[in-house]
Amino acid sequence: MLSKYPLSEVEHNFLQESGVEKISTKIPYLMVDNFPKLGLLTACRFLEWAAANPEGVISLPTGKTPEFFIKWTQYLLENWDSKKGKDIREKYGMGSIKKPVLKDLTFVQIDEFYPISSQQHNSFFDYVNKFYIQGFGLSKEKAILINSDEIPLAEGKHYSEIFPDLKVDLSLRFREPQNELEKLQQDSIYKIDQWCADYEKKIRDLGGIGFFLGGIGPDGHIAFNTRGSHIYSVTRLTETNFETQAVAAGDLGGIEVSANRLVITIGLDTIVYNPDAVAIIIAAGEAKAGIVKDSLETSLNNVYPATVLQKLKNGRFYLTKGAAVKLTDSMDSYYQKGEWSFEKTERAVIDLCKKLNKYGHRLKLEDLKKDRYCKLIPDLSEETVNQVIQSVDSKLAKGLEPERNEVLLHTGPHHDDISLGILPHITNQLNEPSNEAHFSVLTSGFTAVTNTFVIDTLQHTKKLLDDNKIQMVNYEDFFSVGYGLKTDKDVYHYLTNVASENAGARKRGLCHRVVRALVIIYEIKNKTQLRETINDVISILRRSYDGEKNPAKIQKLKGMIREFEEELVWAHFGVQVKNVHHLRLGFYTGDIFTEQPDKKRDVEPIVEMFRKIKPTKISLTLDPEGSGPDTHYKVLQATAEAVRKWSEEHDTSKLRIIGYRNVWFKFEPHEANVIVPVSLGDMSVMEDSFANCYLSQVNASFPSYSHNGKFSTVAKRTWVGQLNDIQLLLGKNYFYLHERAKVRSSHGLIFFRDMNVDEFLATARELEKSIEGML
Repeated sequence: MLSKYPLSEVEHNFLQESGVEKISTKIPYLMVDNFPKLGLLTACRFLEWAAANPEGVISLPTGKTPEFFIKWTQYLLENWDSKKGKDIREKYGMGSIKKPVLKDLTFVQIDEFYPISSQQHNSFFDYVNKFYIQGFGLSKEKAILINSDEIPLAEGKHYSEIFPDLKVDLSLRFREPQNELEKLQQDSIYKIDQWCADYEKKIRDLGGIGFFLGGIGPDGHIAFNTRGSHIYSVTRLTETNFETQAVAAGDLGGIEVSANRLVITIGLDTIVYNPDAVAIIIAAGEAKAGIVKDSLETSLNNVYPATVLQKLKNGRFYLTKGAAVKLTDSMDSYYQKGEWSFEKTERAVIDLCKKLNKYGHRLKLEDLKKDRYCKLIPDLSEETVNQVIQSVDSKLAKGLEPERNEVLLHTGPHHDDISLGILPHITNQLNEPSNEAHFSVLTSGFTAVTNTFVIDTLQHTKKLLDDNKIQMVNYEDFFSVGYGLKTDKDVYHYLTNVASENAGARKRGLCHRVVRALVIIYEIKNKTQLRETINDVISILRRSYDGEKNPAKIQKLKGMIREFEEELVWAHFGVQVKNVHHLRLGFYTGDIFTEQPDKKRDVEPIVEMFRKIKPTKISLTLDPEGSGPDTHYKVLQATAEAVRKWSEEHDTSKLRIIGYRNVWFKFEPHEANVIVPVSLGDMSVMEDSFANCYLSQVNASFPSYSHNGKFSTVAKRTWVGQLNDIQLLLGKNYFYLHERAKVRSSHGLIFFRDMNVDEFLATARELEKSIEGML
């Protein structure tokens, strides 16, 4: 396959290092171990190309995916002739290359939301100016950029006059305007269309894009060319689909904004117009594995936009192992290389059940012998399927074992991660009075709270203060000590009103906690100052644009709202506020690229918590790659380092680590060694507690790309899907005829992995190695 696609020297060296022997996809790909290394590969290939094409045309991505590409590019340019820099260059075939000068390259912006002010820090215009034009020392004069403020509209007006609600109705391209404003809007849309055509012409007049680097969305979009985009599409103003809007919600301040915002994007044909173009798609993490497989193994079509790279001899995918895990090549390698394990047998048989849609007890030996992977099982016989059934049965048995005299520490990167991951399992643990339970959310989670939610809450708080309905502020000592007392009473009062279905009193409970938070954050001394502070915060938020980074004190207020929500969930089961620990790790800043976890700032607080609680079991989200450079990934690194450090001073030989996953991606049955049954009652508890406690999340302003609604619904669907997979193997009668009522009542299943410390640490790489200790 590679004979048709000549690899560059850099690519050849990375391919050799990866150990990949066979590439049978429609587009060549390179695979690396982890996310930081993906950035190194991409930076090396970019600099190799730039050295050979000093006046070329480049187009580079925005968002979180390029984090390590940007860091490695800057590192290599700054350290080109240092020992470290030379070693990297020698290793990857760049030893003889002269340091590239990037100032003569022409930069082309890939896409932009429309309309959006170029002054906003969440605009892609701002991003490319900051990280590429300034960060790489590119020429601003030569750059071809998308600045919404400068795109000409009807009568020379600004978009804020033409589209006062920032909504652009593309039906005006084809229908009659209903009034004068719509006539202006129609004329403006035609002018934008002409501007897009001119933008496309500028690119083509330069011979097209010479080096394109892009990410890939959950629906397979590249640039903003979503599923179904025309293969010959060009630069245009267009709508997006729900998956794309859900991903963009984080940038724009919520789905309420991103659902109504159009985009200007270069087209698929723009990307491949230059037949010699180097066009690279980068993808990290198992969350992308499905769309990566479809994009690489499907013939050219408009359902998977990235298949357009098949037109280019220099089209490539650069992947982490997680993103490549579902490729046929990866599957072949998994089964054909190394020792055969029972996990492989389990995976092959369960996958065969799904492929044939056939119950395990109905699989014939002939079915196994015909299958690409089952036929490789050593000593294949009629007994093979029964062995797998017994193995899964034993995993379910583990999930039913009672746990006693345990000190449980359940951790999550964000508020609601624990609940969405393993709430039914925790319910079982909390029903045993000899267990002591603690919960810890490691980040402040403020980015998940919209400005609108805070404004509404503060306005209601003002009204309650006016009506003398927040009476605690009247106590003499409230502003000196009282604000910090009776937090359990707040929680109890709130949940009592959940039970009595008194929505007004519930909201009053939230406002009580918000007043306490304001006093702590702003060091308020009296009622007058309290009102002034509330007015100030409302005023700041009203002046902010959606998606703008908040001042530190407002971030803290949003985080404390989320912390109250978390306390409410665990109070359902009698867990006191003192047993819910809010760590607010410092790497979580709300910036586009959060910092790497720091040993003193981020690891030490976790170690201190371990020392204080002395847990016998710790649960955590086990996303070794996450979906790339995300919070899950960084929290895992910090927690692993904390466990390693604690092990040096404490006997952790009996400590168990419970690795769970939730709505972003899930375990396959062979990856988990414990399976917990989930009843309809368990699902109701999870759905109700989510809806009643996570008030800031009920409107799903930052939804999963797989569902336009609450995360609790996504979690429930995951559990039901996991039951369906296991039912195919075991048969439905296994469940409804089981001797245990807990199994008979199960309509969903939770998968997780129970590990000792060594097994866990082998899964999560050492913190120093997370960026090879170089950046």
